[in-house]
Amino acid sequence: MATVSNIRAREPAGESSPALIDRSPAAIAPYLEDAAHFPGGRADGIARPRTEAEVSELVTLASRLLAIGAQSSVTGGATPDGGLILSTERLTAIHDVGQHHVRAGAGVPLVTLQQFLTDRGRWFPPVPTFNGAFVGGVIATNAAGAATYKYGATRAWVDGLTVVLACGHVLDVVRGDVRNAGHGFEIICAHGTRKIAPGTYHMPAVPKCSAGYFAAPEMDLIDLFIGAEGSLGVIVDATLRVLPAPPALALALVPVLSESAALPLVDQLRQASQLTWTSRDPHGIDVAAIEYLDRRCLDILREDGADRKNDITLPAGAEVALIIQVELPAGIDASRAFDDIGAAFDPNPPDSPLGRLCRLLDQHGVFEHTELAMPGDTRRADQLLAFREGAPTGVNRRIGDAKRLVDARIEKTAADMIVPFDRFGEMMDIYQEGYRRRGLDFAIWGHVSDGNVHPNILPRSY
Repeated sequence: MATVSNIRAREPAGESSPALIDRSPAAIAPYLEDAAHFPGGRADGIARPRTEAEVSELVTLASRLLAIGAQSSVTGGATPDGGLILSTERLTAIHDVGQHHVRAGAGVPLVTLQQFLTDRGRWFPPVPTFNGAFVGGVIATNAAGAATYKYGATRAWVDGLTVVLACGHVLDVVRGDVRNAGHGFEIICAHGTRKIAPGTYHMPAVPKCSAGYFAAPEMDLIDLFIGAEGSLGVIVDATLRVLPAPPALALALVPVLSESAALPLVDQLRQASQLTWTSRDPHGIDVAAIEYLDRRCLDILREDGADRKNDITLPAGAEVALIIQVELPAGIDASRAFDDIGAAFDPNPPDSPLGRLCRLLDQHGVFEHTELAMPGDTRRADQLLAFREGAPTGVNRRIGDAKRLVDARIEKTAADMIVPFDRFGEMMDIYQEGYRRRGLDFAIWGHVSDGNVHPNILPRSY
């Protein structure tokens, strides 16, 4: 079949209500900053549409418009700078679309989506760290979380979009229907035909990327809107691919004496998991995510009592902690998991994913101090995750204290860097050497399985 590179937009569906825009300061105030807490947000009004027709009316009416979801952006991307705010919070319909797909409104929080799917024995794997994020915002930013190593970013899970264009007409984009045949795309509507030429640049070969519009030879039109941050149209709803019920999960907190010892362990876990995925070995190690906390993070966690509060004991010399998310075959409960661990070092141990993991950790000399949360042990899993979250919380509190007590001009300075994993150690050396040479205090945490971490600078006085 010949490649189709054009698509026809349609009229918006639904009714429009009067008085869509609220211009009162009290109504606008809650929307003037996002999770980055940048000061100075301003807007002329706030609108919360319920239908395509209302979204269409708003985009054609406003000379400047910012579409927002949960405003969980930590980059300031959802901080308004004048004009109209369009919140998707009332676009909350969810519909089953067969066993392998779900259709969700742009304003559906991920936690709500996951509960809807859980009740039906399914799940949506590529969730970012914050499960209060909205479906539309996750797609608009091509969001990715800790498990991107296994499941990829949001892009790979979006099979359909409904988008309101700036002219007010609506596109129904289905993956595979419209592709670039070498001359770009044509969007046809009552206002005429518009041609879109995708970029000719090469996207970096990393699991996550937010650097501009997606571009690839013979790319699918749907990928142009994913990650475009609402600049090409307002996402109204999406068709997402889902999987059957999630596997059993175990978490491991692994203290390591040095970064030079941690990275070979991460590399071996990555390789073992890739082999499991390709071979479909039911006994193989299957790691979906590995998170990383550096020594300064561990110092902060100790200073703040996060280790004691969460009943975690770290060896005194540990410079790194890894938190490993391990997926196990469905049906493995805590009792079976403990049996597998207990037999891992028998003379003729039964072959099991947890047994292999324990032996691998032992080879690297870290098994003795590893702390585990077994499948179903939500209390212990919550403690390990709370310990992890204590690092960014502790950094943010110190920055806030410095701003409040030392100098109001102090702001958070952080990065979100990603490199191919085989260059990760080199990039860490560059960051660490640069910080130390300048006498800066810093903490680094993030998703080491992707080569993606967040270096943060701390004020010296707080």
